Amino acid sequence: IAFAIAFLFALWLTFNVADSRAADDFFHVYARQRDLTLGGKTSLPPTVPLLRRGDDQYAERTLTGELAPGIGGLLAIYTYVTESTDSNGNREKTYHPFTIGMTDIQECVAHLPELYCQRKSGLRALEKFEDVFRTSKERVRLESEALADRYEIFCAKGQDAVWLRQLFSPTFIVWLTESAPDKFGFELVDGTLVGYVRGHKEDSADLDKVAAATSLVATRLREESAESAGASGPTG
Repeated sequence: IAFAIAFLFALWLTFNVADSRAADDFFHVYARQRDLTLGGKTSLPPTVPLLRRGDDQYAERTLTGELAPGIGGLLAIYTYVTESTDSNGNREKTYHPFTIGMTDIQECVAHLPELYCQRKSGLRALEKFEDVFRTSKERVRLESEALADRYEIFCAKGQDAVWLRQLFSPTFIVWLTESAPDKFGFELVDGTLVGYVRGHKEDSADLDKVAAATSLVATRLREESAESAGASGPTG
C-alpha cells in the first residue's frame, strides 16, 4: 500500500511539473510573438473594485506592452481569494480566477471618473429595490433592450447623462451585445480601465480576445473624450 501511494504521488507530481513547464513555455512563446514582457507572480495596484475584492489578490502572470497599436497596458492571469470559517471552525479559501486587460485613459477622467459595465446576474424586477441602497453610484439606463438584458451599467452619481449616451453609440452597443467575449465586463476608475472575463484564459485566442476587447473600450473612451475636448475648445 505504501508503495502504491508513493507511486501515485510521484505520478501526480510528474504530471503537475509537466503541466507547469508546458504553461511556462506557452506564455514565453506568446509574449515573444506579441512583443510583450512576461512577468511572474505579483500584486496589481488596487485601482478598481475588482482588484480590491477578497482577502488576498495577486496576478500569477503578467504580459506588459501594447495590447493593440497605440494602447499600452498589460494582460494578467489574476486571482482574488476569499476566506471563510465553516461550522467546525476550519478556515476555508475560495479562489476567484479572472483574466484581465489593464490600460490608462487619463484623458477621460474629467468627463467620466467612474463607469462599471458588468454582465447581468440578477432579475430586472429587483433592480429598483437594489438601487435604493446604492449611495455613491447610480444605474445607467439606455434605450437598448438588448444591452439591458445582458449588462448592468453604473456610474458615479451626478455623471453627465448626455456624455454617457454619446459614449454608448449604436455601434458600441452592438459590439457589446453581439461581439464582446463571453462574460466580458469592464471597470473604469480615475482613468484606469480594467477589462475582464472570468476564468484563467491560457490559450492564444482567448488572451487575444481579452486584449482586443479592452483596447476597443479604451479606444471608444478616447474617441469620445477627444470629441468633447474639440467641441469645448476655441472656435476661432
